[in-house]
Amino acid sequence: MADHLTPTTVFKCLADETRVRMMLLIAREEELCVCELTCALDESQPKVSRHLAQLRNCGLLADRRQGQWVYYRLHPNLPDWVHSILTVVLDANKHWLSSNSKRLETMGDRPERLAACC
Repeated sequence: MADHLTPTTVFKCLADETRVRMMLLIAREEELCVCELTCALDESQPKVSRHLAQLRNCGLLADRRQGQWVYYRLHPNLPDWVHSILTVVLDANKHWLSSNSKRLETMGDRPERLAACC
């Protein structure tokens, strides 16, 4: 699905402040779970889950389950031009995400990820 993304599709999917913040946080952190995004965005779990589902349905995100946690990352087939857009926006707007980043950094009991295989 991600390999069929058009600029119109991408920008429509990102036409919401919550979804843009999610995408930038995930791009920066590489992978986040629902509870981490709920904390970072200071939003309810249902709202965060709804927006994550929209981003996944658009083909921008992929998810994986590890025990009770569901982790979200950029879709592995995301075109280079989408990665470029996210990188430029993230680099130019770190101050815009600073409150979200601080909440994430100070979050207690963050879920543990499995160690990467060799």
